Amino acid sequence: MIRPRKKYTVHDLRKLKGKRCLTHIHVKSPEEATAAEIAGVDLMSCSFDSPESQSRFSALVEAAPGSFLSGATPHGLASQEEAIRVGFQALELGASSVYCSASPWMIEGMAREGIPVVGHLGLVPRHVTWTNYRAIGKTVEEAKGLYQKMKDLENAGAYAAEIECVPHQLATWLCRETSMLLMSLGSGSGCDTQFLFSDDILGDYDERLPRHAKAYRDFAEEHRRLQEERISAFGEYIADVQKGAFPAEGHLIEMDPAVLEDFRESLNS
Repeated sequence: MIRPRKKYTVHDLRKLKGKRCLTHIHVKSPEEATAAEIAGVDLMSCSFDSPESQSRFSALVEAAPGSFLSGATPHGLASQEEAIRVGFQALELGASSVYCSASPWMIEGMAREGIPVVGHLGLVPRHVTWTNYRAIGKTVEEAKGLYQKMKDLENAGAYAAEIECVPHQLATWLCRETSMLLMSLGSGSGCDTQFLFSDDILGDYDERLPRHAKAYRDFAEEHRRLQEERISAFGEYIADVQKGAFPAEGHLIEMDPAVLEDFRESLNS
C-alpha cells in the first residue's frame, strides 16, 4: 500500500526527534529512489561527490519528488568557500540538505550561510588509516572524543550527524545529549534514524555483508542469473540463424506476388 507523501523539512525532522526512528536509505539510481519513495522510506541520501553523480542528481530528485534527499559532498573540500559553493549547487538541484564528513570548521561555513548540513561521527571509511575498520568509542578516551566531536558539530551548526559503527549503548546516550538528529549506521536502534545503503538491503555485491547490515534480497545472484540468461538467449539466436529457424514465417513482411511481378516487369520496360 502506498502511503501519502509529505516532503519533510529540517524543521519537521527536528520536531520528530525522540518521537520515532525514521527509516533512511542511501540510493544510487532513479529506480531505487522511486522504489524507496513508494515503499514509504522516510529519508534518502545519495552521492554528490563527482561530476558523474552531480549530473544524475536531478534525475534522482525527479524520481522521488516527495522525498527528503541529502547529497553527500566530496571528500577533501579545500576551503569553506568551496564547501559553500558545492552545498548551494546541491540545493539548487533539489537536495533537501547536504552531508559532509569534513571538520566542524568546514561545516560551520556552510551552516552560517543557511545550508542544512549533516556531519559525521564514529568510523569514517575515508579516514581508516588512523583507526582501521573497527567500532569507534569502546574506550573511555574514544567515547569522550566522540562526545566532544558531537558538541563541536552541534556548535558548528550541523542539524544532524551520521554516527557510524559506534557501540549502541553509547550511541543511544549521545543521541539524548544533543539537539542534532543522530543517524545510526551500525550504531544500534536508539538514534533518530536507521541508515542503510541500498546495496546492503538488496544484496547487490559479492563481498561479505557488513556485520551491521541486513540483506533482504540477493540481487548479486539475480545479476548472475540474468547474465547466464543473456548468454543463453544470444546462443539460441545464433543457432536459429545458422539453421534457418529465424526469421520464421511469422517474422516476415509479406508482399503481394502480383505486385512483385509487376515491379520486376517494370524494370524491363
